[in-house]
Amino acid sequence: SPLAEHSTQQPFAVPFTLAFQPVYDIRNGEILAHEALVRGPSGPEARSVIDQITPENRSSFDRMCRVKAIAMASALDLQTGLSLNCMADAITDPVACLRATFIAASHFGFPVERLIFEFRELDYLRDASHLRSVTEHFRKQGVQTAIDNVGAGFAGLGLLCEIETDLVKLDESLVRGIEGDLRRQQLVRSIVTLCHDIDIQIIVKGVETEAEFDALRALGVVFFQGFYLGQPKREGLRSQAAITLPVTSTGRGLGSIVGRSA
Repeated sequence: SPLAEHSTQQPFAVPFTLAFQPVYDIRNGEILAHEALVRGPSGPEARSVIDQITPENRSSFDRMCRVKAIAMASALDLQTGLSLNCMADAITDPVACLRATFIAASHFGFPVERLIFEFRELDYLRDASHLRSVTEHFRKQGVQTAIDNVGAGFAGLGLLCEIETDLVKLDESLVRGIEGDLRRQQLVRSIVTLCHDIDIQIIVKGVETEAEFDALRALGVVFFQGFYLGQPKREGLRSQAAITLPVTSTGRGLGSIVGRSA
């Protein structure tokens, strides 16, 4: 069974489902990936589920999310990447974790090369060596990895120097109000430039307004995720963005962005 990864862990018995939110490439309007997001059995909130996670059932929940996401993506005929939120501290054995995931992918007929394992910047701050070993093993096996919430903690750009990954996702704290904040713009521009130079794709998530969107694309961002482009769809896939795509970079400088919002 795809679920039989660790028999010593307590099972996660709380019912939950998933919603899928697209990541758009604004240059052509295509979807890079869909992120699988936990939802309660009867509502949009995930908190009722997340609050039931304990150290004893943590690995079970982490594993069940992966399997459920793969099963639902296959049933929905997902043709893009599938981004899976993972808990690095729940993955005590990367080899066993990936083996179970590959079994699930084979069982449900989902291509493993489309899988993207998302880890948090917090995982790096807690145990950098463990996260490094997990991402290294996954990437050697042909699976993509992403570091989420970059900019939320104190890891900064040092994380990108120490952890080899395919993608990074900027934290929403860098997005909110960026159209009128020169410091945020300069920081994001630095991250975008660095990621380009070391061949890492950068996704900005949590984009909610036109002003945020315009400021970020002026800084060179091309991969976007957020309510402005499309809300998560419960047990389904959203294909067309809420705005007209494709669009191109505005080419505006930092000063003109701040000046417009002043």
